[in-house]
Amino acid sequence: MIEKGMYYAVDNFYSIIKELGGVWGDTKHRPLLCLIESQEQNGLYWAIPMGLLKHRDKNASDRIYEFISMPDNDLRSCYYHIGRTTNKSIFFISDVIPIIDKYIDSPHLGFDNSHFILKNKPLILELERKLNRILAFENTKNNHFRQHITDIKKYLINELQENKK
Repeated sequence: MIEKGMYYAVDNFYSIIKELGGVWGDTKHRPLLCLIESQEQNGLYWAIPMGLLKHRDKNASDRIYEFISMPDNDLRSCYYHIGRTTNKSIFFISDVIPIIDKYIDSPHLGFDNSHFILKNKPLILELERKLNRILAFENTKNNHFRQHITDIKKYLINELQENKK
């Protein structure tokens, strides 16, 4: 994996989240933006699930915009972000998951059929800001978010360290 690259995870990765006590009810083959590599462990990336804004009904769109428009000092303002990739996309930042190469199925392809790498600097900076707030909060309240970020991270770090032996 490379930072800012978009990928798809293998289906059984979401089963691991559930086995670790997390909730993952999304059944779509959704792209993940592997935004940054973890500072705790080489090979561990923070991946943000994405979706298309045009696939949301009015209630869902209104809810997303409500969260986005909250004051910056409210953590809920970091739960989502809307930005342009190949389409107008929703970044589900509060659903962030750690991931490693083993669980990547394939890269997400852009219009030119090559691996899509996010290059929009203002978008990247805002996504990183929001992601860092979510991860900082998670570090103070382990497994606060429904997917159990901390348990997944520990599981994957253990897996990476076992593979080094």
